[in-house]
Amino acid sequence: MSDLVCAKCGEEDELLGTRDGDTITITCESCGLVWDRDLTPRCPICGSDDVRPAFKAILDKSRGTQLSIQSMRLLYLCPDCDREQLAVYQQSNTPIPPDELPVTPRD
Repeated sequence: MSDLVCAKCGEEDELLGTRDGDTITITCESCGLVWDRDLTPRCPICGSDDVRPAFKAILDKSRGTQLSIQSMRLLYLCPDCDREQLAVYQQSNTPIPPDELPVTPRD
């Protein structure tokens, strides 16, 4: 499920966004509802906006079975809900490993 849906009709796909500076105005092309998208990062569990930026590694095989960081994804960790993961991230100063490692399918 998308994290952006129309509050009036529940539409996820027929949404049009236009940017004006720091504001994104969303228009639902199904029902016509127009709203400004809140870009404030929030914890998906408790809804707090007191979150800390962190990077999650995206790995891929670079040579044989060697894994390399191909890119990183910005995410936000909540000091309450993600306490342990945030402490490890801040102490190690390295990207958070992916949930699953890339594997080569067996035939």
